[in-house]
Amino acid sequence: MSPAALLAPPVRRRRPRRPERLLTQNSELREEGVWNWTLPALAARLPDGRNVLTCPSAGVCALACYARNGTYTWPGVRDRHHANLAYVLDDLAGWTRQMAAELAHPRHAGGWVRIHDSGDFLSARYLAAWLRIMHFRPAVRFYCYTKEVSLFRRYVQPAPPRNFRWVFSYGGKEDHLLDPAVDRVADVYPDEAAILADGWNSQDASDLLAVLGPAPVGIPANNIPRFRRRQAGRTFRQWQAEEDARRARRRAPA
Repeated sequence: MSPAALLAPPVRRRRPRRPERLLTQNSELREEGVWNWTLPALAARLPDGRNVLTCPSAGVCALACYARNGTYTWPGVRDRHHANLAYVLDDLAGWTRQMAAELAHPRHAGGWVRIHDSGDFLSARYLAAWLRIMHFRPAVRFYCYTKEVSLFRRYVQPAPPRNFRWVFSYGGKEDHLLDPAVDRVADVYPDEAAILADGWNSQDASDLLAVLGPAPVGIPANNIPRFRRRQAGRTFRQWQAEEDARRARRRAPA
């Protein structure tokens, strides 16, 4: 390293402005009184050039993800989600304090927070921060969909917070670890009729049915033509199983 480089001041990331409120309500969840916290879906390239995987265990779901379409792609929405991600990456302790302080407000007592309208638990540290928040705020109830099966097996299921509910959603790289007889699971179906024909239970009437209603849970696919074409009448569970089998054949010796 040159003398000039040794004398140069260290490069510091500019600390972004923190939002006054971390939780928001989209049009669907607002009707149910649910607040939500959102990260970018699947992956993001932050303004400083970092590429971050936000859904590490995503599988075929990435090919038909509702959160990579429509309002989620609007510049203002995208920038807010990128700012959320940068906050937890650069100042997880500060984010944890702010989230816990915000949830102390009476408007959240007895209410629900959906963790990740898009995105998922991108690391063990980030998951641990959420678990601390749940313990700090027992009057608030939390729920999520997740594909991070291994992470939950290790850090959540041995001693889950009483105010936390989750459902494992099919369509991820860890589908093979799921047991519908033991785990609460959800699958995306082509439509409501397919859910009922399979004997599953639809959550279409309320997002909270995913964690409070009868299981297993069926979710009707969003009416996005290009995603419907890709799904081709399959459930995410079937689609992922096909992809897993195809990859296994490619790995098998000739």
